[in-house]
Amino acid sequence: MEILPSPAIVEIAVLDDDNDFRTYMEDVLVEDQQFAVHGFAHPEDLFVAASQRLPDIVLLDMKMGDFQGEQVLEELLTRWPKLCVIIVTGYPSLDDMRAALKRKAFDYLTKPFSLAQLRLTLANAIETFGLGRAAQDRLRERLGHRIKLLRVERDWSLKDVAAATKLSVSQISSIERGAHLPSLESFLAICKAFDKKPSEILVAIEF
Repeated sequence: MEILPSPAIVEIAVLDDDNDFRTYMEDVLVEDQQFAVHGFAHPEDLFVAASQRLPDIVLLDMKMGDFQGEQVLEELLTRWPKLCVIIVTGYPSLDDMRAALKRKAFDYLTKPFSLAQLRLTLANAIETFGLGRAAQDRLRERLGHRIKLLRVERDWSLKDVAAATKLSVSQISSIERGAHLPSLESFLAICKAFDKKPSEILVAIEF
């Protein structure tokens, strides 16, 4: 039987020098019981907190007094390239939007925005980044996908992998689909079959 995804809290960091806006975001999002919201007024506070526990999503204000949102965005994505950053600004321009998206921000919200707009943007981010899932669910999916890519790169069938690892075809298929995690012995056998160190595969899936 396949394992169903486990619900998990999506952690959102709000970086904005407007205390009222941070408080508002915390109030409206925690009501959904899907989100945990942490507000920051200073970029360095966010960097320190993210180094200890990386949020799933960052809502980043582009205009913060002495701090330039573009520089903060660049720093965030340099340190954590897979981080989901959503730009929030009260001073929108087409050029700013293009620049933010070019720097690989996920999306762009213009103040004032409705709760419906916010929830839609967050829902899109959750779906795109596979957020809101327990760590073991994300590990199963990423590991299975990576093993499938390795198999495809070698032009191997499931039977070929089964023969090389001494596992059954159904085991390999279940692992690739993210239905089950391989046991330690099975994972080592898979690594050996593809001439990969376990650390290489884990690094490749960024887990």
